[in-house]
Amino acid sequence: MRKLILCSLFCAIMSTATVYGQTEDDPNALTFRALFMDYQSQNGGNIASFKDYNNGFEVSYTRYLANKINLNVPLKIGSVQSHEDVATLRKRIIGLDAVIHYNFLENEAPIIPYGLGGIGFVTETQGGTNVQIPLGLGVKFRVNERAYFSWQSEYRLALAEDRNNLHHGLGFTYVLGEGGITSKDNKMMLKDDADGDGIIDDVDLCPQIAGPKELQGCPDSDSDGIADFEDACPLLPGPKSLRGCPDADGDGVSDNDDECPNVAGTVENNGCPSTDSDNDGVPDNVDRCPDVAGSPANNGCPMMDADSDGVPDDVDKCPNAAGPANSDGCPDVDNDGIPDYLDKCPTKAGINAFGGCPDTDNDGIDDSRDRCPEAAGPVSNNGCPEISQADQDVLELAMRAVQFDTGKATLKPESFTILSQIAAIMNRYPSYNLSISGHTDNVGGAATNQSLSERRAKACYEYLITQGVSSSRMNYAGFGESRPIADNNTLRGKTLNRRVEFNLIPR
Repeated sequence: MRKLILCSLFCAIMSTATVYGQTEDDPNALTFRALFMDYQSQNGGNIASFKDYNNGFEVSYTRYLANKINLNVPLKIGSVQSHEDVATLRKRIIGLDAVIHYNFLENEAPIIPYGLGGIGFVTETQGGTNVQIPLGLGVKFRVNERAYFSWQSEYRLALAEDRNNLHHGLGFTYVLGEGGITSKDNKMMLKDDADGDGIIDDVDLCPQIAGPKELQGCPDSDSDGIADFEDACPLLPGPKSLRGCPDADGDGVSDNDDECPNVAGTVENNGCPSTDSDNDGVPDNVDRCPDVAGSPANNGCPMMDADSDGVPDDVDKCPNAAGPANSDGCPDVDNDGIPDYLDKCPTKAGINAFGGCPDTDNDGIDDSRDRCPEAAGPVSNNGCPEISQADQDVLELAMRAVQFDTGKATLKPESFTILSQIAAIMNRYPSYNLSISGHTDNVGGAATNQSLSERRAKACYEYLITQGVSSSRMNYAGFGESRPIADNNTLRGKTLNRRVEFNLIPR
């Protein structure tokens, strides 16, 4: 009774510590428990003989695995009466278990019953070591949203003779982390408000960037009352009539459209004064020769031939580059009979049917449109060689066949064969590059999954380099859990979502 009182007092003191409700975000918990150990009733004794119960102590670590499911690892220490004939002989026992706890209710409930089952190893000062299988029930009483007491009873089936026993315990649990127990509604609210601005994503016009409610969740960098995505000058305040841009000269033309922003002008003259110094009908602000009368068609300048090719600048398509009149005054650098201004490939001789471009690989697709101009391929594949079905099957298989150590980016040896086949495919298709993308399921934190997916994609990239594939023909990226291809609520779906994809892309 004295030990029971002391243990209860210890648990009451511990309840004043700052603790947190165990959730997916705060998965680590510690439990301290006073034990009442019955090694008599299951080996010929009387279960009602409480005086034969022995005392012990337990400290355990709990790790969140999934909703309502935790892994508990308790270390038990106690002193029990011998199972042998010598009734006065006592033994010290030390045990270490691995136990799964299943909560029958959510963390928000004031009383949470749970079941447990697992395996443990027990060593005695006399009697050696034996394996025991604990099975039991418990109930947790929530003190507040940061702490709870618990009572737990378990039957321990020993795999050694005369070692079956019962454990009962009064304990206190706290969780290591930074957040309290979060209700389903709060979790849903957090998930539905990605930028944390208090406006749920369904009605937030800018769900990834925080902004005020009056602008429907969008930011306003210059505080002019116009959301940045509608503001033509998001860093400079201005009126809504000018799409959020200032008008320094007050002429009704916003500074970003005003060709004379510091001198008032007219809207028709793009914000500049309507002056025409040379009276040629071209306003000075657009007149390239404001002091010499010229032609409006020549931007206010006299008709000139700047490149001296015999074609006046007002009709010369290339006024600063000499060319014959039959090509509108433009040169034909590749001498294919097509002026450079019409030639899609001005430095490579081609034919008129292809807009002046050649067809280097003679596949009927000119080089300007051919994704693989030096390797023949059909129009349906944009001029690139078609990838054989067998090679496509290898790339598809690789998504499932490339394996890693759990939670790591270390390639398993069985992955080397399929990666070597991919290296061979790269050698067969020199006009293609390889894009490597890593993906995960939704188990664990998003940041951890993002990092893991990047490291796994990089591991494949580095292995292919060792197989002779040039790094200049490959790139890699990780996408974490953001691109699932199956339901993450099933084991099969999670398995399919843990993958590395290999895609050939024309160079």
